[in-house]
Amino acid sequence: MYNILLHLHSVNRWIVLILIVLALYKAFSGWFGKKEFTASDKKSALFALIFTHIQLILGLGLYFISPLVSFEEGAIKSEVFRFYTIEHFSMMIIAIVLITLGFSLSKRAPESITKFKRVAVFYLIGLLIMLSSIPWPFRIPGAGWF
Repeated sequence: MYNILLHLHSVNRWIVLILIVLALYKAFSGWFGKKEFTASDKKSALFALIFTHIQLILGLGLYFISPLVSFEEGAIKSEVFRFYTIEHFSMMIIAIVLITLGFSLSKRAPESITKFKRVAVFYLIGLLIMLSSIPWPFRIPGAGWF
């Protein structure tokens, strides 16, 4: 079960990143191009949100069965245990909350420019937090690209 969840979580990471970048492209081009917020713009932000939440569910499943997560005394001294137990988990939760807020606040905005701006700002901050918290191979020993 662990390996299946790990592979799904790893593959979905790339889908999430691509969808967030697409939503950001549409948001920034709509914001600075002073365009109307269309159903296509909403769908791109929504798909990024949905796959981000799928990633959260997969990640929570991993969090409770992973051998890299430890709550034992002294485990925090290990770079790998600290990263997966505290850093990765907390930063990803913050990023997902920001992306969810961006989508929700954009739905309530009366003007198209405000909708684009909220998606752009919140999704960008969420993406930057995610990128800083992904276990890249150059950051965490033993981590892979997939």
